[in-house]
Amino acid sequence: MDEARKIVNEIKQGDIKPIYFLMGEETFYIDGISNYIADNLLSEEEKGFNQMTLYGRDTNIEEIVSNAKRYPMMAERQVIIVKEAQDLSRTIEKLADYAENPQPTTVLVMCYKYKKIDKRRKLHKTIAKTGLIFESKRLYENQVGDWIMKTMKSRGYSISPKASQMLVEFLGTDLGKIDNELQKLQLICKKETLISPEIIEENIGISKDFNNFELRKAIGERDTLKAHRIINYFAQNPKDNPLVVTISLLFSYFSQILQYHGLNDKSKGAVSKQLRISPYFVGDYITAARNFPMKKVSKVISDLHETDVKSKGVGAANVSQGDLLKELLVKIMN
Repeated sequence: MDEARKIVNEIKQGDIKPIYFLMGEETFYIDGISNYIADNLLSEEEKGFNQMTLYGRDTNIEEIVSNAKRYPMMAERQVIIVKEAQDLSRTIEKLADYAENPQPTTVLVMCYKYKKIDKRRKLHKTIAKTGLIFESKRLYENQVGDWIMKTMKSRGYSISPKASQMLVEFLGTDLGKIDNELQKLQLICKKETLISPEIIEENIGISKDFNNFELRKAIGERDTLKAHRIINYFAQNPKDNPLVVTISLLFSYFSQILQYHGLNDKSKGAVSKQLRISPYFVGDYITAARNFPMKKVSKVISDLHETDVKSKGVGAANVSQGDLLKELLVKIMN
């Protein structure tokens, strides 16, 4: 996020590169930078003759280079944006010759999503000298909650850690999808309002009490009654609470508890860093580790694996996902 913001700030200050090669798995920042360039480098009058959008599947390197070498018409520069440039992966190295001596009045933006070019090859080395290469890496699930909080803070809003975690549980790690929901919340909430789990539940439709985050917390605290209530809710709403997601999140949770048991330094800062969790949730893991010794954690991980196999129809063809989840909970809490 900081690197993307730095690139945009440099453009605002007039430091504009002739080539922007935007690559990587996380498309949110690739779209953000390319959209900023498309919206702000030229005036509306200049865009008609001097801004062009090409698509990888419909073009080739020769056409891109030919357009890039043109001179702008009645403007200081022209902008060429190549979307879905990863469709040119087989011939992308041909761009290296143009990158050695790019047209100074052209801003060429290559949106190379889900992939990256080889750092050892000529194209990468050349663009690193004459233009700018940005790799947009996908965030780990345990980093997305902090991303949400920082993003909202940068926009003048605040959101509680639990509300942030609810969004991650519900939406996953797709920053574009998450940002769409955050923008909806911005339209609803005043800047001085703390975005709470109640606001998330009311406006996005995620239950603040019956979700995987609350299930993990209840299990970690050995609150059997609460855990069963959540499991029963999941069983009644299987489409909104797929078993595969619950198993995956519980596996991640107990793997972190197992990792906690192996730590020499169990200070709050060390646990947060090693487990890659927000400091806000460290206390929950300490409690869970007290309630689940290392031997029990290993047994739970084995039970999760067994349930995952059963959920795929092996040895439990006629058992519902709700019943599998209830059986799993009994084993965990036993």
